[in-house]
This record gives sequence, C-alpha cells and structure tokens, in this order.
Amino acid sequence: MPTKITIIFDNPTDPGAFEAGFPHSLELAKALPGLERIESGKVWPKEDGSETPAYRTLDLYFADYDTASAAVQTPEAGAFFPTVFELGAAGVKALFTNIEAV
Repeated sequence: MPTKITIIFDNPTDPGAFEAGFPHSLELAKALPGLERIESGKVWPKEDGSETPAYRTLDLYFADYDTASAAVQTPEAGAFFPTVFELGAAGVKALFTNIEAV
C-alpha cells in the first residue's frame, strides 16, 4: 500500500534561519531511493494572531511501507535526516502513514 513519511516541524526560534536551510534539506530528500513524490507546506498563520500548531510539513511518498523503510536506512537518508533534526531543533515529528484513498 502506498506509504508516506510526514515530517512536522514545530515553530522555529529563528524562522529566517529555518527558511535559509530548508532548500538544502529538500534537495537531500529528493535523493532518497524509491521516492515517488515530495510535497512541502508552510502552515497558514491563525486569524487571531496566535502561534500556529506547527511551522512546516514535508511529505515523502513511496510505493509501499517496505520501500519507505528501506529508504530511511540508506546513505542518502544519512545525509538528509540530520538536516531535518537540525532544522527541527524546536521540535520535529516524523510519521509513517498508510495512504488511504477516500
């Protein structure tokens, strides 16, 4: 079944530094073996001006769970994931999910 890895970045202490480093992280993500598609999103600000529940998301799509699991054990992942945790110093979550068509 199609699988995606979703990375959720909490609000950084320095958004400018985050945005400066994010393109490099995206380029490294694109090198993951078996990656079929990548999506990035920035969380919209709340209308009331309060802090957003997260800052950015990154979705990495794979054909299935085994392909996604294998991808995160490669040298390419060894280059990519440290940038995720560096950018996500304020907090980061990563989820493997089964994509269900509705």
